[in-house]
Amino acid sequence: MPSTAHANLASILVDSAARHPDRPAVRLDGATLTYAELDEASARAASLLLSVGVKPGDRVGLMLPNVPAFAVLYYGILRAGAVVLPMNPLLKAREVEYHLDDSAASLLFAPHQAQDALQGAQAAGTAHVAVPADGVDELVAAHDPVWEVASRKPSDTAVILYTSGTTGRPKGAELTHDNLARNTAVTRTTLLQLTERDVVFGGLPLFHAFGQVVGLNCAVAAGACLTLLPRFDAARAMEIIERDRVTAFLGVPTMYGGLLAAAGRADTASLRVCVSGGTSLPVEILHAFETAFDCAILEGYGLSETSPVACFNHPDRSRRPGTIGTPIEGVEMRVLDPDGAEVPDGTPGEIVIRGHNVMKGYWRNFQATAEAVPDGWLRTGDIGVRDPDGCFRIVDRKKDLIIRGGFNVYPREVEEVLYEHPAVAEAAVIGVPHPVHGDEVAAVVTLKPGSGAGTDELREFVKSRIAAYKYPRVVRIVDVLPKGATGKILKREIVLPPN
Repeated sequence: MPSTAHANLASILVDSAARHPDRPAVRLDGATLTYAELDEASARAASLLLSVGVKPGDRVGLMLPNVPAFAVLYYGILRAGAVVLPMNPLLKAREVEYHLDDSAASLLFAPHQAQDALQGAQAAGTAHVAVPADGVDELVAAHDPVWEVASRKPSDTAVILYTSGTTGRPKGAELTHDNLARNTAVTRTTLLQLTERDVVFGGLPLFHAFGQVVGLNCAVAAGACLTLLPRFDAARAMEIIERDRVTAFLGVPTMYGGLLAAAGRADTASLRVCVSGGTSLPVEILHAFETAFDCAILEGYGLSETSPVACFNHPDRSRRPGTIGTPIEGVEMRVLDPDGAEVPDGTPGEIVIRGHNVMKGYWRNFQATAEAVPDGWLRTGDIGVRDPDGCFRIVDRKKDLIIRGGFNVYPREVEEVLYEHPAVAEAAVIGVPHPVHGDEVAAVVTLKPGSGAGTDELREFVKSRIAAYKYPRVVRIVDVLPKGATGKILKREIVLPPN
């Protein structure tokens, strides 16, 4: 029997495999890994890592879609004592290079056909392992399983999730084994109330904190089955719910809108609980969904920096549609004015968070860490209100942040690419309302004197350089952008001109 270092997050898999070896752990259509199989495959993956010199604390990139191989390698990396660096498979070569270079990653796992991953890894000088389309069985088969789970301290970093504010380059939020284990435990037991009999819908990206913790880690800790969908499609999701008798659905508002449009096409009576996060869920969609599917949606709130869950509409308390509920066990939230004083209930202010879920800090960025967590309380940048009954509401997003279909788009990153175009003099990227995605990315630019460039050209220029969800679908060229006294572009005063 393998021994377990319980501070290591990988122990949740080892423990569930010991309790439920023959139960399905991860499924993708006809391919299923039982807990015993997932445990052994992750032990072989750890052996592979050790054979190429990966040491405890080393960063290892994981750039895969929602396939069983993600789970195998995720727990294999942790098992070896290394740090998981989850990366969006849609990233372009320059973005891959930045993530690998900034984190000083020693290895990257990515799909065998991913040219951007290969080019980015080569540019960063990072070793690259191509993962076959049919999984990792052949990749790890030659390595004897390393059953021992590397000993890690609770404060050791387990995962680095790259995120950013509205300025500067992406920062790596260091989440510890303790951050993730405790957030998983609280979310699994008090919010989702998962058991080994549950089937969890795995349509949220596993490289993202929401899908990774609330989906993968909570399912594995419970001994439940995570049924995967690599790319969300409402019709396919409905088929999976019916086929696998899904009991817990995790999604962002656009997913619920899609399911609502497809209502009645499949038997969804198995649904027990639905969870929404990523951005605010319109109350109209919530009520319409619950009427059509006869299943409650519990809306919550969190950030990558909070591992991620911070606040939730708890299933055993009175639910408040339109709110994010109350802080989870072991977490405190307050609302502060610009001077740092707590404001009365009902008054908007910045939400700050303290608890076991708050990140260790930003990877090798002491200044950003000190600004974000100056006194033990994480400054979220989100404007919210605490109601008299203790429920919190988000009334505004992080300044300038765009949330498109549940994905964060950081304007500065898009603007920097626009500035690389030789015709662009100034650029401002903003979010505009979209009926499906919540926000759409819009770019408003001025051109250099004597230069010529059309909106289609600018759009394609950006599209070729960054991930597909980030590039501006809306591009406008104007004569001048509004500015303040210091010359700073005033995005809030931008009026999008007609096409």
